[in-house]
Amino acid sequence: MNDAKKLMEELQSGVYDEKLCDIYVDPGSIAYQKSRYIKALEQYLSYFEKGDVCIYSAPGRTEIGGNHTDHQHGQVLAASIDLDAIAVVSSLEETWVKVVSDGYDMITVPLEDLEVKEEEKGTTKALIKGVLAGVKKQGYEIGGFGAYITSDVLIGAGLSSSAAYETLIGTILSGLYNHMSIPAMEIAMIGQYAENVYFGKPCGLMDQMACSVGGPIHVDFADPDAPKVEKLQVDMDEFGYCLCITDTKGSHADLTDEYAAVPEEMKKVAGFFNKEVLLDVDWDMLLSHIGELRKEAGDRAVLRAIHFIGENERVKKQTAALKQGAFHEFLKLVKESGASSFQYLQNVYSNKDVAHQNVSLALALSDMHLGERGVSRVHGGGFAGTIQAFVKKDEAAAYRKMMDGIFGEGSCNILRIRKYGGIQVL
Repeated sequence: MNDAKKLMEELQSGVYDEKLCDIYVDPGSIAYQKSRYIKALEQYLSYFEKGDVCIYSAPGRTEIGGNHTDHQHGQVLAASIDLDAIAVVSSLEETWVKVVSDGYDMITVPLEDLEVKEEEKGTTKALIKGVLAGVKKQGYEIGGFGAYITSDVLIGAGLSSSAAYETLIGTILSGLYNHMSIPAMEIAMIGQYAENVYFGKPCGLMDQMACSVGGPIHVDFADPDAPKVEKLQVDMDEFGYCLCITDTKGSHADLTDEYAAVPEEMKKVAGFFNKEVLLDVDWDMLLSHIGELRKEAGDRAVLRAIHFIGENERVKKQTAALKQGAFHEFLKLVKESGASSFQYLQNVYSNKDVAHQNVSLALALSDMHLGERGVSRVHGGGFAGTIQAFVKKDEAAAYRKMMDGIFGEGSCNILRIRKYGGIQVL
């Protein structure tokens, strides 16, 4: 534990500049991070009397390859980013967890009441309770704590703000009560449990895994209870490209059935072969039964199966290209992934509202502006929301200006991939 006021003085004087640069990658962001951390400490002290604190961090994530593959036990390529949620925390002797998130009222969770409640589903309280229950269920210690949390992970921009939050709570419990002994992969699974069971969202595990493990990671979900995670030792800065995420400000309202239809249709094709998921269906099986599948599942389901099989193979190729330093081959595969999502997966716009195609427009403008200087693709779940682009560094500012001019100031964010997942910072 550290004295909060002393930490503020040390942050201001530059004691932790090197550490912050290591975490957030960009030396130009250090002044912002110092100010942010100091403000978080001040806010913490306005709510809690105890001055001995720790600070924890959990990043957002970006999906690099594997669009809609994890729920079919496929493979993904993902990475943590330099936007994160941070928490100023102190342990409490009473059996309560008290959390204040920036701009919201305090949430209080009694440790003796961790049951699932229908009326709490969809709330932040449900996520906190779910992580607490998940940590306890796995045989680890839990206890009371007070926390002030602030996050710059953009909500609704496909960067997994909820997974970052779950990872943050899990990392706090690991640090305060378990000597940081809960493995990152286990914290990710606990986060998924909280979101599935307590929050009520049937998400896969990719988001939590990328946020918790950190860095570029290759994940194989063939055994979803024990996914294989490979952390890649790749510094994308070395290749001279920036990662840009643009929030096209499309509405996610009334899209639940669109998202649900993707795994449902993929599983319908798998079910034709008496398989649970598409991982167990190969090209020969699919192509030799196209006629029957069209009648049984419909053309779109077949196209989505084509996307899955191709995308799953593409992730392996992307991973190999990054390991070999073949960045131009990697970019080619990113573009192929985007084309497959648009043509076969069909998650770039909603058929219920064809007049509004924010993502399609953003991709078209990116192609026209970047030419050979970058590539773009739909990012995350699709239908509305964000696109991802790998852009040459000397082109990034102009690209951001162009996208902000179309979709609004602050729509395009130039991000860096950080090497850390959930961590104790101080």
